[in-house]
Amino acid sequence: MLRVAGLLLPALLASACSTDSRVPDLGGLYNRAAQDHSPTRNPVILIPGILGSRLRDGGSGRTVWGAFDGDYADPKTPEGARLVSLPMREGVSLAELRDAVVPDGVLDRVRARFLGLPVGMSAYAYILAVLGVGGYRDELLGRSGAVDYGEDHYTCFQFDYDWRRDLVESAKRLDEFLARKRAYVRSEVSRRFGLADPEVRFDVVAHSMGALVLRYYLRYGAADLPADGTMPPLTWAGARSIDRAILVAPPNAGSPLALLKLVRGEDLGPVLPFYEPALLGTMPSLYELLPRPRHGALVSASDPTRRIEDFLSAERWERLGWGLVSPRQDRVLRMLLPGVPDSRDRRRIALDHVRKCLARARQFAEALDVPASPPEGLDLYLIAGDAEPTDAVLSADERGGTLRVVRSGPGDGVVLRSSALADDRTGGAWTPTLVTGLHWKQVIFLPATHLRLTSHPAFVDNLLYLLLEDPRPKARRGRTRTATARTRRRVARAADSDPSRAR
Repeated sequence: MLRVAGLLLPALLASACSTDSRVPDLGGLYNRAAQDHSPTRNPVILIPGILGSRLRDGGSGRTVWGAFDGDYADPKTPEGARLVSLPMREGVSLAELRDAVVPDGVLDRVRARFLGLPVGMSAYAYILAVLGVGGYRDELLGRSGAVDYGEDHYTCFQFDYDWRRDLVESAKRLDEFLARKRAYVRSEVSRRFGLADPEVRFDVVAHSMGALVLRYYLRYGAADLPADGTMPPLTWAGARSIDRAILVAPPNAGSPLALLKLVRGEDLGPVLPFYEPALLGTMPSLYELLPRPRHGALVSASDPTRRIEDFLSAERWERLGWGLVSPRQDRVLRMLLPGVPDSRDRRRIALDHVRKCLARARQFAEALDVPASPPEGLDLYLIAGDAEPTDAVLSADERGGTLRVVRSGPGDGVVLRSSALADDRTGGAWTPTLVTGLHWKQVIFLPATHLRLTSHPAFVDNLLYLLLEDPRPKARRGRTRTATARTRRRVARAADSDPSRAR
């Protein structure tokens, strides 16, 4: 991570030159606030998006995702393909289909080799530099001469998760993660400042798919989606732990790109391997990124005025031979199901898996789309891109299943502006003001691509302001006004008697 230290400031300077704008004096703006390590400052959690957590085989220790040199899981080999994909079995729920792969930290860079030479590609290096690594201080910005966060701090955490799996599972894991971090922060605050049982709430920065994990958690906590297909009670259980949810490029209404990837596979670039549709099709999370049928994201190739709204049905996938159930993917299924010699049996197992994933995706989308105002004390912030052409409408050949992009819209190249907003005017009647089931405290649009949003100077400036200077919600201020005054008096007394305790 020390190699990341010099990346952020040059990136800001280059971005400023390309847009003919000036870089804000981040050190002058935020040094004093950043060095205030009082216990009343909320811990920060970073939740990355898809591909944003390293994955490792818990048995062998091999890298499954996050590096493409050495002994990594090559998806072109049978063993590598089985490591990258998730297991499939009839008569078993998605939650029961486990393997030995575990998340292994937020991915700062992707390592690869090309013609024998190492190649590094930025992943979450910039946002990690802003939030700090291992502490709520920006050590990396400090080393590059910008923001000086002073002595070590203990309240910035990275939530890694297995982005292949069902996002409700990840929300449950987030609940356990926050419980552990809350206990740790309480013990640190008590040790450093002599406070008994201090209240701990979090600010969360979630990018892309990570924002969907966070949104489900806020609404339902660790509750599962009921097996009968109904909705869980909307309790806002997760909101009891969180003051601010800052959603960066969230696909709140899904993305047509997810359908393209599930059908075509993923080509990550010339130096990275190709991931076949059958590999991606084992991952429930990708189906949970599919767009809402009511938004008109898929039309007939023979009649573009006619919408196709049943693309969340397994029958449609079977009829058109999409993704995991494509006859052309049987060579991949042979690697994934080595104990199943008959191709008809392999396709039946694949279709059963698709049916389970699509049913889960429909239920997950419905749970997120229930209109509801957040409880007092929780604020939702949106930072999104709206200057890049982004796939908006696909056409499908209803005989061969071929997909083509027929219309683009404003977004960040991956997530449409309308999806980030959860704009229900999409595909329906236009009105001059936004129609959405979400209630945003603030919305910021930036002219940047999906991942480079996090290195844009305006993103860095606004994020630091929200985390360090913007006043807390009223309900939070009311609960903590007396505690804050008492805490500050104790901190001042501790600093007078032992300066090391005030760090």
